[in-house]
Amino acid sequence: MEKRVEESHLQRDANWQHFRTIPPGTQVAARNRLSEHVFVVCGGWAFRFFQLPNGRRQILNFLLPGDLFSATSVFEEKFLFSVNALTEIQISGMRRSEFQARLAANPKILTALASACVVETQAADEMLAALGQRSAEERIAYLLLHLMQRIAARSVIREQGYYFPLRQQNIADAVGITSVHVSRIISLFRDRGIAELSDGFLRVLNLPELERLGSLN
Repeated sequence: MEKRVEESHLQRDANWQHFRTIPPGTQVAARNRLSEHVFVVCGGWAFRFFQLPNGRRQILNFLLPGDLFSATSVFEEKFLFSVNALTEIQISGMRRSEFQARLAANPKILTALASACVVETQAADEMLAALGQRSAEERIAYLLLHLMQRIAARSVIREQGYYFPLRQQNIADAVGITSVHVSRIISLFRDRGIAELSDGFLRVLNLPELERLGSLN
């Protein structure tokens, strides 16, 4: 059973912002729960998800350092999603009222938030297209490309390799197929010399072919 972190137990500074380190596997936020804070990931990986009535989980997106849990959380008092720590993460919680006041007073923060909204909406639209219109192989290729681009933006590439802490079940929950099917496709990518995923590290062997499979353009 996943561990949960109650907001009342978070370590708080005397001012408007507090910080916390969260162990992997911990549920940090629960859908429909009220919160007076806006959270940003400062280190590690997490993911937003819906827990479905049948017990299955749909991962909405993966959260990397610098990401808000969601741009909507700046305006909504209730979480519209749940969040789980994929690895150990460091998060910062900011009181929403203070965040909004600073937002109104600083056009640069407002511009940054608008950009985050655009990126979040675009990613959601693209994932919807991938899930609705692509094969399982193409869905996984799209997810790999999407995360590679986000990792690259943080300048943490090493010889076409990427730190990639996702397990097969995480990939399955993100693209809507079984973990067994994910295993087959990852093995297929390796055998065809496209990409190799092992020990939390993704190595791209044939980027043009991966782009052919996963690009929406």
